[in-house]
Amino acid sequence: MAAAALAVLGVLTALVLSVHRAPFAVDEGLHHWALVHRTRATQHVADVITDTGTGVFPYAVAAAAGAIGCRRRFIGALAAMAVLGLGQLVRIGVRIAVDRPRPPAADWAFQASDASFPSGHATTSALAAGLLAWAVLRVAPRIVGRVAAACCGLWAVTVAATRVFLGVHWPSDIVAGWLLATAWLAVTLPALSWWAGRKPVRARGPRTD
Repeated sequence: MAAAALAVLGVLTALVLSVHRAPFAVDEGLHHWALVHRTRATQHVADVITDTGTGVFPYAVAAAAGAIGCRRRFIGALAAMAVLGLGQLVRIGVRIAVDRPRPPAADWAFQASDASFPSGHATTSALAAGLLAWAVLRVAPRIVGRVAAACCGLWAVTVAATRVFLGVHWPSDIVAGWLLATAWLAVTLPALSWWAGRKPVRARGPRTD
């Protein structure tokens, strides 16, 4: 999975560089759609959601994931936060290397800085959501774990969508963030699972033998 995600990310990055970091037609189309459909009320909701994709909150989610999924809760929380933090460093490296401009500042409904590709909010929320989904799938009953993991994914997708809706990212920036997060989680979660030191704990039905 890591190899596949990195391969697709590499192709997308090459395409961005081949057009001199300009947006694709689909980027411009979805960006225009967001501007047309943005209202004061929806912008306020998007502001609230997008704030959960950066700062303290994703690290709190990662810490909770480590505490839930690992036997040694404190060290597990630190390990999960390290996974998130190191993933951020990789993302910053890609951002600096590509140096893609954001959409025009006149279209922004949220303050933003630095280059656009890949989206920091999309990468961060996907990493945090992936860590929490990993944890709940390890310890929760199968159906409960899957529902909780789906909710984690929904949060990450919603955060990423707000970045386009608020006019501060091109959609291809979002896709790049998801691909980077997928590759990073595919590399780090097996190691974290091994280090966690316990088998998944699931609810069991009564024995019949």
